[in-house]
Amino acid sequence: MMTKRSLLVAGIGLVLMSSAQAQTAPAQTRFITVSSTTSTTDSGLFTHLLPAFRAKTGIEVRVVSQGTGQALDTGRRGDADVVFVHARAQELKFVEEGFGVERKPVMYNDFVLIGPRSDPAGIRGSKDIAAAFKAIQAKAAPFVSRGDKSGTHAAELNLWTVAGVEIEKAKGSWYREIGQGMGAALNTSNAMNAYVLSDRATWINFKNRGDLEIVVEGDRRLFNQYGVILVNPARHPHVKKADGQAFIDWLIGPEGQKSIADYKINGEQLFFANANQPGA
Repeated sequence: MMTKRSLLVAGIGLVLMSSAQAQTAPAQTRFITVSSTTSTTDSGLFTHLLPAFRAKTGIEVRVVSQGTGQALDTGRRGDADVVFVHARAQELKFVEEGFGVERKPVMYNDFVLIGPRSDPAGIRGSKDIAAAFKAIQAKAAPFVSRGDKSGTHAAELNLWTVAGVEIEKAKGSWYREIGQGMGAALNTSNAMNAYVLSDRATWINFKNRGDLEIVVEGDRRLFNQYGVILVNPARHPHVKKADGQAFIDWLIGPEGQKSIADYKINGEQLFFANANQPGA
């Protein structure tokens, strides 16, 4: 049977133990959620950038990797603090509708048309992307579309229009929509010996190339701009405004822009920083 003294000692011990546990408990991690296009993940860019940002600020960035359309929808629902995507018209609409605070340009690269070495459409070496798309349709050469409302998918649909092809009417068994990201689209193209539109950065980092190669590049219509937007805290009060803005400021500031420019694979630069170009 415990005495009053032993009960008192036991009680003090519990208090001291609780105090010690409180002192040694890890501090809660500061983090933000960024919904971003798959290319920033598939290219390896975030693996390069985010540790530097965390070392500078102590803020962890948790990425939701989706097509641009889905990433913007994630922001509309308030399920992200920042969106970082590549479809300028959609980004501006996002801000105009009150879902984002302000769009800032970050960087650019370009799209490239990938195809099999056999080149059934006979377009290798062309710099006219519209003519290439028209030839693919005319010869019913296999083509893989992401079909996921991403920035790349939007660019592809626009290029069919520029080529004078009504793809909804023209598509047949040669045109395969997969509803997945860039890596999956490239893997499917490899399996089918098909053409596919890719952002250059993901292509450079893609390992399962098989017989695929770049067949068309260099057309100014293949320009690919990225922008970043803080989700509007006036619409979604739980948005981490200060930490989200800290990420944006770092990304478009000297350190972030240098880190983007420094990211290379086998000596090849994947993205070109251009936050200092208004209207980009």
